[in-house]
Amino acid sequence: MFVDHAIITLRAGNGGNGAVTFRREKFDPKGGPNGGNGGDGGDVVLQAESGMSTLYDFRNQAVWAANDGQNGSGKQCSGARGEDLILKLPPGTILFDAETGVVMHDLKEGERVIIAKGGRGGWGNEHFKRSDNQTPKTAEDGERGQSFRVRLELKLIAEVGFVGLPNAGKSTLLAALTKATPKIANYPFTTLSPQLGVCEIDASRRMVMADIPGLIEGASEGKGIGHDFLRHIERTKVIVHLIDVQPDNGMDPAKNYETIREELRAYSQILADKPEIIAVNKMDLLPDEKERTKALKAVARITGARLDRDIFPISGATRAGVRPLLERLWTLLHGREELAGWKPVAAEE
Repeated sequence: MFVDHAIITLRAGNGGNGAVTFRREKFDPKGGPNGGNGGDGGDVVLQAESGMSTLYDFRNQAVWAANDGQNGSGKQCSGARGEDLILKLPPGTILFDAETGVVMHDLKEGERVIIAKGGRGGWGNEHFKRSDNQTPKTAEDGERGQSFRVRLELKLIAEVGFVGLPNAGKSTLLAALTKATPKIANYPFTTLSPQLGVCEIDASRRMVMADIPGLIEGASEGKGIGHDFLRHIERTKVIVHLIDVQPDNGMDPAKNYETIREELRAYSQILADKPEIIAVNKMDLLPDEKERTKALKAVARITGARLDRDIFPISGATRAGVRPLLERLWTLLHGREELAGWKPVAAEE
């Protein structure tokens, strides 16, 4: 089950208390202090786990705590250090302070970081002996470990994000380009969670792609299911906007395009400003070249995009036209061309 947010409490271990003890032996009745130090508390460690893609494990457990350090004891025996708590999280997980909303950490691929430090163990009375205080009867309590109430939010790490209205063909295209196996059916909202796939253009070139569940008008206000997953597009470098050349809703394809653009702008201007490529899908359904050219020109007119560079006629079902699309994406992502190139324009009134 895909879960991309959770609120939990992280608690590092408390330090153990120092001991107050004195050495007492048969032939040394006035032995000095020998109370050991308390052990340090365990840390809470975040570890990015590449095989994870959900926060489901954190859905039903509210508190995650490392072990406390053990108390010191006689004969200068220090308490054992508390065992660290290692939280394995998907790369791309962001930790927010649940009270203030401040970002505490953004977990990167392969990263391992201490997010909550365990408390220091207290000194035993042996530590305090001096020439003017040879029998100290005091010891320190261990310090408390750090504790935070945090909000976990997962933003999938993908270079390319697919957006579009329901039934635009995003899942079909992802399945055609990668080894991902999203659910595909002829009805809206077959994709209920973001899907990731790795596209291999050739032996040396790969791209990570994400299919974002279908957006509808009003998604930025919480309508439909797309609003819950808009955050996953924020990390992508390029957006591929799929347009169904023969939409199920009976509207003009170019108008459907503008519907999604409005939702992206309403959700985040940064998201709306990302470089975008338009893929006009299901071109195999049009009867002839004249109809295909007419449809493409209509899209170019309302979007302001160039037919020879930013609009690609494709068919996810037959894979027709996908190679030029992939080459264009690779150029944007890894070529010399800057990503700050063409951006969508508002529809003309």
